[in-house]
Amino acid sequence: MSELKNLYQTALARKNNPQEGSYTSYLYEKGLNKILKKIGEETTEVVVAALSESKEELIGELNDLAYHLVVLMVEKGITLEEVEEVMAKRSLKQNNLKPERKPIEKI
Repeated sequence: MSELKNLYQTALARKNNPQEGSYTSYLYEKGLNKILKKIGEETTEVVVAALSESKEELIGELNDLAYHLVVLMVEKGITLEEVEEVMAKRSLKQNNLKPERKPIEKI
């Protein structure tokens, strides 16, 4: 089983059987707004780490973001298989270039 699947199963288990002292259980207890706040924070940290040019820092922040996204998926009842299905469909698209957004100039 992949690490992502293990993470999903652990998050699901914490949702269904909260454990005292578990950060994941704490997030579920606090609810959707807390989970979304953490995703926003982690997303910003990914951007900052990417600009710092430290590969190790970026990997750590990407891991933190992935964790919080999995917590959100479980909270909203979305499975990994559902996300993978959409990924598979999107990978078949061609010539799907969208207009560019303005570049980030300052943080």
